[in-house]
Amino acid sequence: MGYFRELPELEYQSFLSDAISSKEYLTVKNLFRRNKLRDDLQNVFTIFDKYEVVEGARPDMVAEEFYGDAELDWVVLMTAGIINVRDEWPLSNYRLYQYVEHKYGILELNEVRYYETKEIKDSNGRLILPAGKIVDENFVLNYSDNGNKVSVSGLNLRRGVSNWEYETIENNKKSSIYLLKQGYLQQFLNDMREIMIYGLSSEYVNESLIRTENTKVTIN
Repeated sequence: MGYFRELPELEYQSFLSDAISSKEYLTVKNLFRRNKLRDDLQNVFTIFDKYEVVEGARPDMVAEEFYGDAELDWVVLMTAGIINVRDEWPLSNYRLYQYVEHKYGILELNEVRYYETKEIKDSNGRLILPAGKIVDENFVLNYSDNGNKVSVSGLNLRRGVSNWEYETIENNKKSSIYLLKQGYLQQFLNDMREIMIYGLSSEYVNESLIRTENTKVTIN
């Protein structure tokens, strides 16, 4: 992931057993120097394109297809608001089945997780109850139709949604993401790199490197 090359570096005192001096430092990427898309920009839809992740596609594949550079996968994740790839990126059909089978067990895959309503209209075609409303198993709908009392229940009113169907629906929701339009990409990268520059401080070495205090050095 190219993101880690964008991170500045941090030197801290060596904890390794083979260190020969208390003044030895290790240089690592500063993972605490994190960045994210501004909250006020997330609702500005004119700078984003809606994108549908195809079955089995990885973030690097999306970056290659959308930006022409697989190493911009971190831009895909950041602008899509994804922090935990494992939980927030859509699974392939094969991986989804593995996940659901592990979560519920093969005998529970088709067990009903919840019930949802079917669409109900009166004799004049007016909508009485929309489809997709979550209800309990014993839900009954009573309404008046041209002066007649109507009661609907059971399979005429609701349907069961299995554990498998529920997890499939939730996984499919993750496939719709928003990506920063290509025309704004370079400015985004420039801003990102500017934010990563260190300011002057007691730890400052240069714009891309700071050094933590060495607590092992003592003064007699």
